[in-house]
Amino acid sequence: MSLAKTLVIFDIDGTLLFSNSLDSRCFGRGYENVFGKAFPSLDWNHFDHVTDHTIFNSAYESQFGESCSSELRQQFEEHYINLMKQERELYPHEFCEVPGAKSIIDRLLNDDQYEVGIATGGWKNPALFKLDHVNIDHTAIHDSYADNKSTRNEIIQESIDQAKENRHIAKIVYVGDAEWDVKTTNEMNIPLIGIRRAGDHDKLLNLGVKKVLSDYLDQDQFIDIVNQL
Repeated sequence: MSLAKTLVIFDIDGTLLFSNSLDSRCFGRGYENVFGKAFPSLDWNHFDHVTDHTIFNSAYESQFGESCSSELRQQFEEHYINLMKQERELYPHEFCEVPGAKSIIDRLLNDDQYEVGIATGGWKNPALFKLDHVNIDHTAIHDSYADNKSTRNEIIQESIDQAKENRHIAKIVYVGDAEWDVKTTNEMNIPLIGIRRAGDHDKLLNLGVKKVLSDYLDQDQFIDIVNQL
């Protein structure tokens, strides 16, 4: 019988790296540059589902009355990535790894008890650009992105399905930083470890999250929490 494993799935923005909202502003600025209209809101809570796919389509369809072509959406995505590259050159200190993120992923990948997933509401190419920026290798990870997926539930489920191919996954834990991570994991009955880099743990504790950390520097503490959930 195959070894029973724990799958630990990470969000990206705010969970593995942070940009002090500059990435969101690049999204909005890129939209205005390409389409000539101001993006409706950079408060993602205004959208029914917090994925790039849903956020972009909701904004475009409400402003133009039709779906965006795949070619034009790709043009926007490329412009968005280029803006992020420019911002990283101008403000390198604003784009950082959440302390210990790469190391904890490396530790999990090197332990036969665990499988590692990434499930993010971002499109694949911008997400990989962000991971590469902080040297997190995604090649051995069960990764899922928002391309053509409307909900975060779909994205997380795809990562789970990948991990379960030829493996016995006995437990799943998600690691995230935002209200929509709490909502999604509650709907999917998956335990959540909260990450709040700024130390404002009450943001998630008040939503019922039991364990919230500021970083991954105490690896043993993180592993103990994973094992206890």
